Amino acid sequence: MEIEWDNNKAASNLIKHKIDFEDAKNIFLDPNRLEREDKRDYNEPRIQVIGIVNQVVLFVVYTKRNGRYRIISARRANKNERRQYYQS
Repeated sequence: MEIEWDNNKAASNLIKHKIDFEDAKNIFLDPNRLEREDKRDYNEPRIQVIGIVNQVVLFVVYTKRNGRYRIISARRANKNERRQYYQS
């Protein structure tokens, strides 16, 4: 699995959400992660993932481009998202 991101977006995400994409990529290692398609229209399919990285539940959005997983955003999961994760 190849994972990539835009470095400028990663820098702005780190400032805004305090989550490094280098850490966020490990969400794909969580065998219990939840994935669902984002229904909003972004001119490309986007997938929302809730999973644990370093004992923190994260919410990550990615898309697939040219066979690679491209991280778009990453943040700590909110209360509702954490509940969804633990109830699954």
